[in-house]
Amino acid sequence: MKPLQPESVIPLYHQLMERLKDSIEKGNWTPGDKIPSENQLMDQFSVSRNTAKKAIEELVQDGILYRIQGKGTFVAKPKLQQSLMGFYSFSKVLKEKGMNPKDIILKIEEAKPTSKIREALQLGEDENVIEMKRLRCANNEPYILESSFIPKNLISNMEQLKKVGEISLYDLFTQEYNIVVTRAKEAFEPVLIRSEESEYLQTEEGLPALLLERTAYDVNGVPVEFCRSIVRGDRCRFYTELT
Repeated sequence: MKPLQPESVIPLYHQLMERLKDSIEKGNWTPGDKIPSENQLMDQFSVSRNTAKKAIEELVQDGILYRIQGKGTFVAKPKLQQSLMGFYSFSKVLKEKGMNPKDIILKIEEAKPTSKIREALQLGEDENVIEMKRLRCANNEPYILESSFIPKNLISNMEQLKKVGEISLYDLFTQEYNIVVTRAKEAFEPVLIRSEESEYLQTEEGLPALLLERTAYDVNGVPVEFCRSIVRGDRCRFYTELT
């Protein structure tokens, strides 16, 4: 790696960050590799401990590195990036990136909706939903814990929902239930992974995640699904483009 430039207006910690990122991008270190310690970086670049520490902390916050207490700092796996500019399929995105998608269905059952779900789906007081909870994986690693709530009166045969994973949910809607999804509203907010979610997602409780809530509508503007997803913050990144 190139030496730092103390005379530059760019702070030393930022220069060190860029050197480390560049080394990762060039493949000198790959996911799971241990990077030099703070002491080694101090010696190699003639910087203070605070400079080395800040550079590493910034890269940890960005999800490029991760720490294991007592063992060191390691290169993280790259995040799955997804645009929010239009409809997207998690499975199709994975396949395009050369990854293997897999859905693990945790439950499919009739349930009484909460007031929030009832309002989103415009249901009456006595109307129930079908809840389908699934774990969405890439290369056998869990990325998303997802619960879909579908008005029960739209589902003539609950068994057909077990095909999800073989085909997408919206393709199944069209093929089995004659429901064509044409638009959706989504909302996002940062959350921390809770205990039960951490077990499914195979990650630590309290780590950052993204809560995604989506209401999908058919060609007549009728809501046909309310979906609640917990997305691992260390494995996924969403973006949009402004014009």
